[in-house]
Amino acid sequence: MTNEQFYQIALTMTHGIGNILSRQLLQYFGSAETVFHEKRQLLEKVPGIGQGLSSEIKKSEALKRAEQELSFIEKNNISVFFFGEESYPARLKECPDAPLLFYFKGNANLNANKIISIVGTRQATPYGRESTQQLISDLAESYPELLIISGLAYGIDICAHRCALQENLPTVGILAHGLDRIYPSAHRNTAIEMLKNGGLLSDFPSMTDPDRPNFLKRNRLIAGLADATIVIESAAKGGSLVTADIAFSYGRDVFTFPGRTTDIHSKGCNELIRQNKAGLITSAEELVSALCWDKQYKREQQTELCFTTTDTGTDESPVMQLLAHQEAMSINEMAQALQIPVNELSVKLFELEMEGKIELLPGNRCKKAIR
Repeated sequence: MTNEQFYQIALTMTHGIGNILSRQLLQYFGSAETVFHEKRQLLEKVPGIGQGLSSEIKKSEALKRAEQELSFIEKNNISVFFFGEESYPARLKECPDAPLLFYFKGNANLNANKIISIVGTRQATPYGRESTQQLISDLAESYPELLIISGLAYGIDICAHRCALQENLPTVGILAHGLDRIYPSAHRNTAIEMLKNGGLLSDFPSMTDPDRPNFLKRNRLIAGLADATIVIESAAKGGSLVTADIAFSYGRDVFTFPGRTTDIHSKGCNELIRQNKAGLITSAEELVSALCWDKQYKREQQTELCFTTTDTGTDESPVMQLLAHQEAMSINEMAQALQIPVNELSVKLFELEMEGKIELLPGNRCKKAIR
């Protein structure tokens, strides 16, 4: 652990300093250590800081708390990921509200080639549990390195983790509290097993209780770390729908299993489909097809299709060349093939849609428009 990492932790623990102000401070002063050593008068000149927050930075509480956290993470072999570092997960880095720092214990590759999040109701029915198990079992046959992410909660979440472990797939639980505890405690044994093949992740420091707002906040990590979010059973309201909405806002793929119109546990899933926020799937085969995982791209093609901001949107452009040879593609698969961030590609696709050159489809897919 370097001095800079110590001050990075302290910055996240300074009262009143969130992600946005932290990034502004780092932009002004270059490092977290410099922020804490800088003169108060200079701190006050940073937009949004002022006298009050500069006083908070100069107090010793954050540094004392950082010392405690440093001792905890070193004792428990916990890794710290900071936004500006190369090790920070590439998918999460694309998200506008990505955490400045998070903690991880385990051995999973957070930049794995294929990552999906599976979420759903805490009151899972046999249909939901069977759908989860079948989906993961079928995916494991073709993609043994697939990383499964969920929230370690009752119902679909814990079912997804346990099914992944049964199939020897790595699985990561995103927690709404510090890594010094497991909630719910009934899932402790599963969590311990996940440390051997996967891990536990949180942007909350130790001694953070599993308060209700934390569960909503952690959902952005479940959505942001994955290529796609799959909702398996959800009532009309619930945390899994929040996760789906966040994933949709990131331009990530969202899929869901449909249910009977009279089933309250599937009402949220059916609504996602009706609103065109999620693609309908009933099997692993359909998910693989929707994500275009069954189509391989040669490295030479990826190089030729390298995206530039000067793309004119003509049929000779990289985007249109790619779509010319595919019936339909997911945005994530296109971004991978073109080697560009999803957010940049989304802007270009919006322009092409306005020009009538492409059609956007449910599940964050698109195809070349028929003229």
